[in-house]
Amino acid sequence: MAALSCFKAYDIRGRLGENLDADIAFRIGRGFARALGAKRVVLGRDIRASSVELADAVADALIAEGVEVLDLGLCGTEEMYFATTHFDADGGIEVTASHNPMDYNGMKMVRAGSAPLDGATGLDAIRKLAEADDFRAALPGGSRRDVSFEARAAYVARVLEFVDVTALRPLKIVVNAGNGAAGPTFDAIADELAQLGAPLEFIRIHHQPDSSFPNGIPNPLLPENQPVTANAVREAGADLGIAWDGDFDRCFFFDETGSFIDGEYIVGLLAAAFLAREPGARIVHDPRIIWNTRDIVESTGGTAIQSRTGHAFLKAALREHDAVYGGEMSAHHYFRDFVFCDSGMIPWLLVTELMGRAKKPLSDLVADRRAAFPSSGEINFVVADPDAARARVEEIFGAEAQGRDETDGLSLDMGTWRFNLRSSQTEPVLRLNAESRGDRDLLDRSVAKLRRLIDEGESFGG
Repeated sequence: MAALSCFKAYDIRGRLGENLDADIAFRIGRGFARALGAKRVVLGRDIRASSVELADAVADALIAEGVEVLDLGLCGTEEMYFATTHFDADGGIEVTASHNPMDYNGMKMVRAGSAPLDGATGLDAIRKLAEADDFRAALPGGSRRDVSFEARAAYVARVLEFVDVTALRPLKIVVNAGNGAAGPTFDAIADELAQLGAPLEFIRIHHQPDSSFPNGIPNPLLPENQPVTANAVREAGADLGIAWDGDFDRCFFFDETGSFIDGEYIVGLLAAAFLAREPGARIVHDPRIIWNTRDIVESTGGTAIQSRTGHAFLKAALREHDAVYGGEMSAHHYFRDFVFCDSGMIPWLLVTELMGRAKKPLSDLVADRRAAFPSSGEINFVVADPDAARARVEEIFGAEAQGRDETDGLSLDMGTWRFNLRSSQTEPVLRLNAESRGDRDLLDRSVAKLRRLIDEGESFGG
């Protein structure tokens, strides 16, 4: 029984031909159906060239287990989440590698009710079945049905319920789909908004899905990928810029000057918006950058709940606490009323509504928060020994820390500034995030010191 290294903490990710191929995908599909006792499964895929073959292998596997496969075709991960509940399916699978390199692919999977899978809730069982590869002959009754039109129509109707179209004001918006899966879904939303009379003008760049990714793998969190959207905003005189990653479950914002808005400030904006609608509600956040979000939530009468980083953990916390909203600084945004899942389309709809109600540009909506709680942005390091790097940092800063938290990695509160240092779940990097209470110079000096302690190899990002 060969171990399958493509299984990660809460999804599947692997290099094609090395630890993921059509045969492995087939075994995972059969293991998924058997572990969950599934009779109906939703299946979608991203634009990668390999995704068609892998999705077909998964579909064949599910059919061999007697499963009714509801095929979404090309779609975003959140469309799979929504469709799993909409069609009362026993689970859902999206074949995607999101923002990973060209030679990678993977799967994001949920069980009934769009609930996340992790080791304790089915992922380990799927892995063991796939590794054993001891499957019986095909069962009768399996089928594959195209539900893409019905599913997208229902999805568009649901996400538009989050926005009050009458509150929108005229805006010119640059949208960058990164040649990923976002384009067709965005167009369906934009068409319906136009039918409803929304006064929004869209300028589309890198819009057509293209498996060759002629403009690079879409990951707008990387600083080197941000200028294309920023420049398009400035050249068009636009009010707002929006960019997505490959499966568009993350949504990134640029203000009217082309300035990138770090994710934690969007989390704060959306938390405040939901608390205005639902006073006293619970808001979930990740442990990397926290002060801005906690300040907003607590000052507006809500309850802030910290979760471990990662979509499976945020979703579990949302469900456990019945939180109305959850946000990560990495641009994942989760909504109780969207099957407790993350969406890359709902956030920009909400932000345009906020801009319309406030009659202010996005820069003004976040200016005070940026000044009150400046942050470093996520800085990534390739290091030979992550544990040793963390130990060096802990030795220098640990004794002086006023607070310590190990919810996810190492977080130390130094009083006037704090930082979180954690290892990536999917990439061989160490991630640093830092923030201060209104002191940018202090933050910059502290980050410089941390860089010297951590960096044994090449550092990138910032």
